[in-house]
Amino acid sequence: MTKKEVGHNFLARLGKKRVRPGGITATNWLIEQGQFSKDSHVLEVACNMCTTSIELVQTYGCSIEGVDRVPKALEKARANICEAGLDELVHVQQANAMKLPFPDDSFDIIINEAMLTMLGDEAKIKAIKEYLRVLKPGGRLLTHDVSFTEERMGEQLASLRQTINANVEPLHVANWQKLFEEQGFSSVKLNYGKMTLMSIPGMIKDEGFWGTLRITYRGLKKENRQQFLKMYRFFNKAGKDLTYIAVCSTK
Repeated sequence: MTKKEVGHNFLARLGKKRVRPGGITATNWLIEQGQFSKDSHVLEVACNMCTTSIELVQTYGCSIEGVDRVPKALEKARANICEAGLDELVHVQQANAMKLPFPDDSFDIIINEAMLTMLGDEAKIKAIKEYLRVLKPGGRLLTHDVSFTEERMGEQLASLRQTINANVEPLHVANWQKLFEEQGFSSVKLNYGKMTLMSIPGMIKDEGFWGTLRITYRGLKKENRQQFLKMYRFFNKAGKDLTYIAVCSTK
């Protein structure tokens, strides 16, 4: 394809089901912090195809509202929900994270993966304030984003934006923590480590051996090869010191 695609959309088109910076490892840590149960009322912001929501409902029997801004993602999400037979427990709608269509104190848990990184500083604050508003007292916000611990990685941000065709704004680990604390969360717990989005071990862990082979095969087709190799080389060389950061913030 000659048209530039945003990185996570490109990988999803190749068949990658988990397009999060820290893969299933970071997602599983968040789920542990969430303390999900069948009584949990959950909101997933930027639910995409609802892979995580479906897994949560299948495991815990909780009820989930999902929101996303992309109609095609919601169309796929509804098909996945229907196929899983979970229409009564998972509902999705188009909505903006900075203006959520829910009353105050609505949810026990909010999960939002790989989205805040895509927002500028002011938009990050607006979204987090909305999350705080719709969380019940004592509720938990679970987020998963791109970060870095080495100050020099700030120099790589222009290359990252060019590589994934998106104007991303990752923060230093300390600044992510400060961001949540300054918006009024009473407790902020962090987990961070090496990004696994396009490392071979990370892809195998997230997608399985055969899934990784299928994604790589599609990525190396003529129409995809340039962007696939560009992303692979960046994340495994110049951008190898980028980290994922998973955060559990309690209202």
